[in-house]
Amino acid sequence: MTPAPADPRGLDLERLRGHLDRVRPGLVAGALRGRLIEGGRSNLTYEITDGTARWVVRRPPLGHVLATAHDMRREHRVIAALHETAVPVPEPVLLCEDEEVLGAPFYVMEYVDGVPYRTAGELAAIGPDRTRRAVLGLVDTLVELHAVDPEAVGLGDFGRPEGFLDRQLRRWGKQLAASRGRDLAGIDELHGTLGRRLPRSPAPTVVHGDYRLDNVLIGTSPSGTDEIRAVLDWEMSTLGDPLTDLGLLVMYSSDLGLAASPVSTTSGAPGHPTPAELVERYAARSGRDTGAIAWYTAFAWFKLAVILEGIHYRYTLGQTLGAGFDRIGELVPVFIEHGLTTLQGLHPFENGQEG
Repeated sequence: MTPAPADPRGLDLERLRGHLDRVRPGLVAGALRGRLIEGGRSNLTYEITDGTARWVVRRPPLGHVLATAHDMRREHRVIAALHETAVPVPEPVLLCEDEEVLGAPFYVMEYVDGVPYRTAGELAAIGPDRTRRAVLGLVDTLVELHAVDPEAVGLGDFGRPEGFLDRQLRRWGKQLAASRGRDLAGIDELHGTLGRRLPRSPAPTVVHGDYRLDNVLIGTSPSGTDEIRAVLDWEMSTLGDPLTDLGLLVMYSSDLGLAASPVSTTSGAPGHPTPAELVERYAARSGRDTGAIAWYTAFAWFKLAVILEGIHYRYTLGQTLGAGFDRIGELVPVFIEHGLTTLQGLHPFENGQEG
């Protein structure tokens, strides 16, 4: 007799089933099975099924949860608000803030079929034409997100856009201090230089906060072409400066200069648009001035250095799940260096601007 599979760590399927039966009676038709979806580096994502239907559960990591981070209520709220817009997001099913169920707040959403392309090798397998369309589609979807009227979808109070960039720098500086267990050469210089060169923000929009190719699912449209089926991982979303999303996308589309990396970079794939092409397409379709994009890209390098250092810190405490965490720590100095050289004008953009 084959034993029943063990619950994935952090997901008590019996408790989850009981909660779903109470809150959404009739939703689940059979015994639940679940698995951790690999690839995430922050909140935990699980696929669950009753043998007929599938859903996704999102919950915070198992330890070292900083104040205001990993906020399930915010993540659920934004996908609920965007579900009826042109921005493709999964349909939310329920939010649970009772920590007695899974040990932390969580939410359940629909399962969306699609592929999160994480590496240049994965893109190479689909060919240069499909790669180019996928990455340019990522820009077009970002333009759609930034065109959403926050007030019209109930997100008018979702953030405090005034002073957004200054608060972001202070927030990530505090997060670095909370997860800093070693010396990091250059990171204080990067943080300080960013603060001295703050650009003037355009009109605020809903921002994703971690916008990149492997945070979207790409599937086949009814006409047989690739399309973005869902934008995922809204844990850092807020109201603020839309160019912070573009800076992140440029950073993730840049060459890290490493033979292999556990951080998702896709720039080496044949057909992949250059960072300058992405900036130019965004500027043309959104109508926004992207002249200060080097600052936003340097800020993205800094932000990711802080995030990676936090993940490395949790790894040293044994509080991470999945593979690839053992190499995260060595990437932090690389991200710091890229941020510094971007601010110094050593990574100019082909639209005639160097920040």
